[in-house]
Amino acid sequence: QVQLVESGGGLVQAGGSLRLSCAASGSIFSINAMGWYHQAPGKQRELVAAITSGGTTNYADSVKGRFTISRDNAKNTVYLQMNSLKPEDTAVYYCNAEIRDRRWSEWYDYWGQGTQVTVSS
Repeated sequence: QVQLVESGGGLVQAGGSLRLSCAASGSIFSINAMGWYHQAPGKQRELVAAITSGGTTNYADSVKGRFTISRDNAKNTVYLQMNSLKPEDTAVYYCNAEIRDRRWSEWYDYWGQGTQVTVSS
């Protein structure tokens, strides 16, 4: 069984920084793209940043220049460094990964349980 476990959320003042981590574990054969999404109350879940297995990154316009996504393939872990945080960044942040389980040949999307990020003004 594959699972994603996030850590690093919390409460921070505007202008501050947080670093989120997400570790994938279980019967993993390979991981393709990994990413972070966020969902604010009453809104849809949106892509924040994504990174391919080769290191190509993609960011939402709202976080460009402030957030940095990275990954450690040896540890099956993806990170999100969030700087210059704004109150509008407040949301639950979810980790996502496209993973092939050793037990079968298909690729599936997996999600973490979510971690709350709250930015106070």
